[in-house]
Amino acid sequence: MQKKPSSVADSSAHEPRLYRVVANRIQDLIRDEHIAGGERLPSERDLSTKLNVSRASLREALIALELSGVIEVRGGSGVYVCEAAQPSAADLAEAGPGPFEVLSARRLIESEIAAIAARVATDSAIDAILHAVEEMEKNHDNYASNEQADRNFHLSIARATGNSALVGSLNYLWDQRGRLWHKLKEHFQTEELRQETLKDHRRILEAIAAHDPAAARKAMRSHLERVTRTFSRG
Repeated sequence: MQKKPSSVADSSAHEPRLYRVVANRIQDLIRDEHIAGGERLPSERDLSTKLNVSRASLREALIALELSGVIEVRGGSGVYVCEAAQPSAADLAEAGPGPFEVLSARRLIESEIAAIAARVATDSAIDAILHAVEEMEKNHDNYASNEQADRNFHLSIARATGNSALVGSLNYLWDQRGRLWHKLKEHFQTEELRQETLKDHRRILEAIAAHDPAAARKAMRSHLERVTRTFSRG
């Protein structure tokens, strides 16, 4: 009987995520350089150079190690090895896709969703997007409500396309914003970033309401690129 060839999806499903590979290399470095509990790791810039990885990949790996109890990130001070580090492979495995992986997919998909919405959105669909913007502004200081309003904003744009497959795709991407994403946001979310997000959303809404696909595409891409820059360089 002829053996069924493995699909690309099947083979890639078993490949470790990049942040896990980098996290393992950081743990090797801690061991090889005898960095004891309570001691500070090299700066992100030095680690990035030493490991020859991007700042974004390094940051995801550090967040994963923080979630697993290996390191502690102290704001304004640096990254330290935990006194009683007990790394858990299960913690890393449950963390899901890296935040920058999700942002990259969202930039690709949501920019086109915004452009389509600008072409076909009805008045009621635009009203739904406006309502989501107003809810986000109203719940500015309430993290949970603000998060839900943010999700509603992006989903209302997808619904405005009239394409349920795009709505489902965006729901899936949003659900991938797991523990890594929220821990990264916890460290690097600032009042300035939150205000810029509100301005971005208004620009996206205005472009869709004006039925300007090029402007809507550009506004959405700029928004997600700015979030990526903030989280990778902040």
